[in-house]
Amino acid sequence: MIRFLLVATFVILFLVLSIPLLFIEWIIGKFNMDLKNKSSLAIVNWAFRVCLFLAGTSVTVIGEENVPKDVPVLYIGNHRSYFDTLITYIRVPRPTGYIAKKEMLRYPLLSNWMKNLHCLFLDRKDIKQGLKTILTAIEKVKSGISICIFPEGTRNRVNDTFMEFHEGSFKIAEKTGCPIIPMSINNSAQIFEDHIPKIKKAHVVLEYGKPIYPAELSKEERKHLGVYTQNIIKETYFKNKELV
Repeated sequence: MIRFLLVATFVILFLVLSIPLLFIEWIIGKFNMDLKNKSSLAIVNWAFRVCLFLAGTSVTVIGEENVPKDVPVLYIGNHRSYFDTLITYIRVPRPTGYIAKKEMLRYPLLSNWMKNLHCLFLDRKDIKQGLKTILTAIEKVKSGISICIFPEGTRNRVNDTFMEFHEGSFKIAEKTGCPIIPMSINNSAQIFEDHIPKIKKAHVVLEYGKPIYPAELSKEERKHLGVYTQNIIKETYFKNKELV
């Protein structure tokens, strides 16, 4: 429980003590949005790194050279832990918004930082609102912001399994032409979800696959882009199990 208390205490202190920073970031955004994007990214990046340090999480990263630095991308990954966001966010080379469930809006300060980072909030029960979220994500990518989504729609609670990847998520890449970056995450649930409420020391393997450009795929592959991408992530996931 010590690690849980350390992480929880740090998160609460960060959110409370960062209230002046939120105000400063708001002012910066009025004059220089690019500077605000960079500063918000740096602040939250630092906070996430501290959380992972306190949790005792070590991460082996493979294939980071596959992530383009000069264009926005659509990150697609499997999802078993809340820590998946922390593990992947600290490595993004440019402003990146995550698509999260709308319930995250309940948490003040946290939701403010998420909005600063261009996160979008998805109502999984409302198809119409879900479509609006995807359309907003498309506009984000067109403006130079990368997007990350876990297309299983929720955390998968069964180890070594994959739930269906929702095809709607991939419209972001199809409509913008941005590359899809498959992310395979091994063992992240061992940090917290596999033994709630304890946080335990864990080793996670994160591998970035080669960029997928929908326009370069066959018609059949484009039609089932979710399955195509999931198969790549699955293959990488089981390949990396021995590294955990």
